[in-house]
Amino acid sequence: MSGDQDGGSMTKPVKTGIVLSGGGARGAYEVGVIAGLVEVLGLGPEDDAPFQVYTGTSVGAINVSFLAANAQRGDMGTRQLIEVWSQLNLAAHFRLDLFGLSDLKQRMLGRQRRLGGRALLDADALEDMVESAIPWDRLHSNIRTGVVDSLVVTALRVYDGQTTLFVESAPDRAFKPSRDPRRTATETRITSDTVLASAAIPFVFPIRSISGQWYCDGSLRFNTPIAPAIRGGAEKLVVISLLHRTSTGPDPSLTAPYPSPVTLLGKVLNALLLDPVNYDLQVLRRLNRILDVLDEAIDESARGEVDRVTIDTRGMPYQQLDTLVFSPSHDLGEVAGQHLRQMGPRRGLGRVGDWFLRRAARESATWELDLASYVLFDGDYAARLIEIGRSDAHQRADEIRAFFES
Repeated sequence: MSGDQDGGSMTKPVKTGIVLSGGGARGAYEVGVIAGLVEVLGLGPEDDAPFQVYTGTSVGAINVSFLAANAQRGDMGTRQLIEVWSQLNLAAHFRLDLFGLSDLKQRMLGRQRRLGGRALLDADALEDMVESAIPWDRLHSNIRTGVVDSLVVTALRVYDGQTTLFVESAPDRAFKPSRDPRRTATETRITSDTVLASAAIPFVFPIRSISGQWYCDGSLRFNTPIAPAIRGGAEKLVVISLLHRTSTGPDPSLTAPYPSPVTLLGKVLNALLLDPVNYDLQVLRRLNRILDVLDEAIDESARGEVDRVTIDTRGMPYQQLDTLVFSPSHDLGEVAGQHLRQMGPRRGLGRVGDWFLRRAARESATWELDLASYVLFDGDYAARLIEIGRSDAHQRADEIRAFFES
């Protein structure tokens, strides 16, 4: 966006941030929403990108790094990102590695790896995708030249449970760190290791070592990095959640079976990766309402005193934020079940993998679908989620245009 002439002076362009949350294979939905947004705005390669601040955690860190690396284009390379997701191969990305054989194989080949412990899935395919699909040199160039103000990727430091914000900012852009002792900001060049650490879902992918410290999925304490986007300079935000917006509770008339370990793992991932999104957005809406009341109830001098106190306690004043929030119109777990039933029996994924997908494909499947929706790294499933996201964006075309024109 460019400044408008007003009384002989140019208004300062409003900085817009994109905030992408975590959710494993569900991240394809984020790609669909962004593609739809680009289409609604009619953005092409020669236009300016709609965002200046990019923040993400877990799979959102992968997607947002790709967007920032292509931010010299108005469409941010969304067609290529769709191709990356649509080419996912279940045989490669759903390869169980319960005994750590992948890491053993790499060590036998003399390859140094920075992974720790055993996990449900072999990380090789995801690692190769992140390293090859994102043009890392161009990412750093976009940040260095100010095309991107800030890129922020979050990960959880395992040793002390502290959320680490890995920040790469343009030379003349200052990231304002939080004074919250639970969170620390580190200015650094963001690499594939940084992004893969943020995406290391506990038990699903192995944790990763960066500079001698072990890190895992940033969603564990900070799934929706709204605050870092603000501290990176964003004045309005597009937020994409991966939690179905009309989720309902269980039927109280039904007797639930005793939950299996896989049931619990799926529910734990929901609680850690999806549920915090709604809470963060509720806090943001409440804060906007409080600031509305403050502006009406107190004079400019008193408001200045409030700002001084908040700067002393948190490093920057509170500010009202215009937000555009997207969440899936379909239950992505149910979409996973429908896809598996249409896909038919799969072989070659190993005894446990074949068994799990057969279970998730049953009409009566419930608990299996939560976990399946996180680990179903399959191109056809991703294509379905992309189309849902694209449709959700087009359904709100007027809102999108109004948001970016304001």
